[in-house]
Amino acid sequence: MPAGEATAWAGFDRPTSFAVVGLGGAGSEAVRDLLGLAIPDVRPLAINTDAAHLERMPIDRRILIGHRRFRGRGSGGDREGVLGAIEEERDEILRQLRSYEVVFLFGALGGGTGSALLPYLARELRETDAIPVPVAFLPFHVEVRSNAGRRESVRAALEELEEMGGLLLLLANEKLRRFDSLPIHRALGVRNAFLHGLVTSMVDMVENPSQLNVDLATVKRHLEGSGISTLLSGEVHVSEPERLLPQALRDSLLDFELGPRPRALLHIEGGSNLTLGTFDQVLENARAHLGDPEELLFGTRVRPEPRELVRLTGLVSGIRVGSIHGLLGAAPARAAIAR
Repeated sequence: MPAGEATAWAGFDRPTSFAVVGLGGAGSEAVRDLLGLAIPDVRPLAINTDAAHLERMPIDRRILIGHRRFRGRGSGGDREGVLGAIEEERDEILRQLRSYEVVFLFGALGGGTGSALLPYLARELRETDAIPVPVAFLPFHVEVRSNAGRRESVRAALEELEEMGGLLLLLANEKLRRFDSLPIHRALGVRNAFLHGLVTSMVDMVENPSQLNVDLATVKRHLEGSGISTLLSGEVHVSEPERLLPQALRDSLLDFELGPRPRALLHIEGGSNLTLGTFDQVLENARAHLGDPEELLFGTRVRPEPRELVRLTGLVSGIRVGSIHGLLGAAPARAAIAR
């Protein structure tokens, strides 16, 4: 390489490409959990109408919205009020986020703050160079069955998110009921651990050199065309790679059916004993269980030491989840995939 090129490369300062934004109480708690598990090379931000909750967040960048209307006491489920209040802080929020390539937006649907901010910021960020990844936490069925206002707030937010197109990642709290013996905060921590796997895997694929990488431009193109999606996560002994996809599907946090043109973005992590044959078997299993995806992107992370487990984190897109009515618990969607 010519000396001039080497000097130019040495001076190249690549900015952090990823941000995670917690919207409302549940979204901010999710970002806090991610920080506790460590998320290198990712910048966090919390946005809320509840000043006391925001003050407790161990996050450097925090924005209180609606302080005139709500006086820092939360929105009380007033979704329309939050939409009015956000305009006061719109420019500042976008100023802090527009320099990032991929922005994860975490928010629970059903209340006022998350339900308002998730579709609003997803739409605003699409007008910038950033790719928004809206992640919607669907409430427990009992929450919407017993509260018509909450049910309508979820319905309105979902309809807005679907209408604008692009990626929409859904996770259902109802699927956490299999952990009903755990304390509530630990059960919700399981969901947030899924999110940690998603963020760190995506960063790993594009930021850290490894044997098989996916560049950021390819990831962004994939995300832009993904539509309704959900998250898969699983790990098995390295000698049993055929169990990895069935386990991840069984433990998914959404009931869904595969659409006619599914897509998948997979990250596979193992140790120095991960063989090419094992890797190939994981990918062939993925193709078989995910309906021969139209696009299957994958990256790897091979650690320098041997490991007993091989881990998979996947984003499955182009899926059907039944009606919004079904998502709210009156007629749960029936998964067509063998568990």
